[in-house]
Amino acid sequence: MTVTCPILNRRVSRLPEQSFEPSPASVRTAVTVPLRFSDDYRATGRVMTFEGLVDGKEHLLIGLGDWEGALARSAAGGEAPLVRPHSECLTGDVLGSERCDCGPQLREAVERIAEVGGFLVYLRQEGRGIGLYAKLDAYALQDDGLDTYEANVALGRGEDERDYAPAAQMLRALGADRIRLLSNNPDKAAQLELLGVRVEQRVSTGVHLTDANARYLVAKVDRTGHSLALPAFG
Repeated sequence: MTVTCPILNRRVSRLPEQSFEPSPASVRTAVTVPLRFSDDYRATGRVMTFEGLVDGKEHLLIGLGDWEGALARSAAGGEAPLVRPHSECLTGDVLGSERCDCGPQLREAVERIAEVGGFLVYLRQEGRGIGLYAKLDAYALQDDGLDTYEANVALGRGEDERDYAPAAQMLRALGADRIRLLSNNPDKAAQLELLGVRVEQRVSTGVHLTDANARYLVAKVDRTGHSLALPAFG
């Protein structure tokens, strides 16, 4: 597998024997926030901000369920905590857009993590790292026939510019250096391993298929190997 790790500014065809570990970060603030979703599902999150993140952005780590117990069990050699790095998506997370599966994945992740104890890492990387306006420009190109990756490239950007170094920093600051990763994306696992976080298991999310996001999900499977069991099309 070839993956891109932006902080290293190079592509790697396999994981090295020794991981690259970014500089340590530290917890800046931790506050308890009651969460409620549009379907009235509720949970309580311990929302943490950080000092020393490598890109200077305001990423968040949210402890859900018995996250402290999950850390203690992991430190004692038990099961690693369940973790989802989730990239910000204003259109999906907030507006309920059906052009992607981000909103339903966020809702699913909070419930699944809260059940067992772990972390949601909310990353300020809209549009696979290209930003909100550029993402909407890419949508316009998708309306003309390009897939989600081709549209990014047509704008002069990378197919996926996301960098999981801040996620690794936040997890390591909490002592979560081994995790179970809630994600369909093999690149997330590869980058986190490269950055010193051991991914002991990759757990797939559900398939949140709509008429509006079918082409988007097919592109994720065909171009970047996402583990989504999609029905046959055409």
